[in-house]
Amino acid sequence: MPASPEDTADDPSSSAGPSPDTATPSPPSNSDLAGPGQFIADQRKPHADSIRLIDSTSNEANHIDADAKLQRCQEILDYRFKTPSLLLSALTHASGAANRLASNERLEFLGDAVLGLTVCRWLFEDYPEYTEGDLTKIKSAVVSRRACGRTACKLGLDECLIVGRGVTRNRSYPRSLVSDVFESVIAALYLDGGADVVCDRLKLWLADEVKLAVDTQGSGNHKSVLQQYAQRELSATPVYRLIRESGPDHRKAFLIGAVIGEQEFPPAWGNNKKDAEQRAAANALATLHEQPIPHSSEEQEPAST
Repeated sequence: MPASPEDTADDPSSSAGPSPDTATPSPPSNSDLAGPGQFIADQRKPHADSIRLIDSTSNEANHIDADAKLQRCQEILDYRFKTPSLLLSALTHASGAANRLASNERLEFLGDAVLGLTVCRWLFEDYPEYTEGDLTKIKSAVVSRRACGRTACKLGLDECLIVGRGVTRNRSYPRSLVSDVFESVIAALYLDGGADVVCDRLKLWLADEVKLAVDTQGSGNHKSVLQQYAQRELSATPVYRLIRESGPDHRKAFLIGAVIGEQEFPPAWGNNKKDAEQRAAANALATLHEQPIPHSSEEQEPAST
């Protein structure tokens, strides 16, 4: 097949040039340029910590690259596999496998279930004051493809993928590819190391995703949640103290803090007392769970007019 203009433009052999001894090296190929950037396979500069994408051909150099990817992935996971072939399968996309059964698709199926169960147990144990509906919304956000893909890229698992040449020639991965490998790696960890190994790592990797989901998907009635928690765990009922109010009568802002027993929690501003109490309750819940408070008392007050 004749070379395309795009191919010949970058090929020193397509036109007269320096002798072989002094020829300028050709630009690195797509498979040399794979880096950790989100979903990008064809970056113009190699990343310092990158390991090249490899295709399914079986020459020795590619086997060396596969071994390097396995080594890199085990460093990322902080886990040494007793059965390395499990991790190899988990990292191998269908495009880079000899057949579908040799790819990560079956492990992805198992990893989806392991991820869901692990996150459900985590939320059930750590958020006893949340209802079934709240827990379902939080769990759905944490195990979503977007969250899994984001986490996989933060870890650098996209550097470790083993894919076919058709994928390496594309400018970007399908979004599902990176989230799928996250689930297949979880399955490999589960089969090789057990549920505790998976749980310990997911609690580290997904901590930010859980916090984000709790803040955005959890119960909007923070006062009710705080009251249930305080009565059950502290044998006390929260009260709310008005600390300051600001602004004209038609546009007042209120700074209110929650108090449980002798413990005072960080206050929060609101455009009315009800809103301020809800925010104060959210701050108290975050403090009790040793998380950063979502509402600062330093937030800008509504402007006086």
